[in-house]
Amino acid sequence: MTRSTHQSTKRAAGSQGKKTAQGKASAAKTAKGAEPVFAYIASLPQPQRGIAERIDALAAKSLPDLQRVKWGMAYYGVDGGWCFSSGAFVGHVKLMFIRGTEIKPEPPVTPVGMGKSTRGVELASVDDFDERQLASWIKQAATMPFVGGKKR
Repeated sequence: MTRSTHQSTKRAAGSQGKKTAQGKASAAKTAKGAEPVFAYIASLPQPQRGIAERIDALAAKSLPDLQRVKWGMAYYGVDGGWCFSSGAFVGHVKLMFIRGTEIKPEPPVTPVGMGKSTRGVELASVDDFDERQLASWIKQAATMPFVGGKKR
C-alpha cells in the first residue's frame, strides 16, 4: 500500500523500514465544511483526485458524524476534534493520522512537520487503496480525536 520509492522520501535512521516523507501542502487557508473539501478534491489532477475521492467516501461511510475542514488539505474529525488528513502531493496522496503511533498496526510513513505521533501512508494510485486497512485506521483514529493539540 505504501510507496516503495519516492524522491522526496528518506529513511529515518533506525526506523526499521519506516519512511520519513517530505512535501508541502497548499497554502493553509481555513474553510469549514464539506463543500470546501469537495472543491479541493475536485481541483486535484488524476490520479490524486481519484485517490482523494475514495478516501473521502470511505471516511463518510466509516464515520456517520464526520466533520470536514480544509486547512490547505482536507482534515477529517468527529466530536469537535481532528483525527486524520488527506493531502495531494506530486505523484501521490498522503493519508495522515494525527495520533498514528496509537493505532494498530502503526501506519508506516512518518510525515515531516506533522507532529511526533503522526503516521500515515502514501497512495500513488487507486490500486494502492487497501479499503479494509484504511477503514480500520480511520475508525481507530476517530476514537481519539485531537482538540487544540490535546487528547480528548
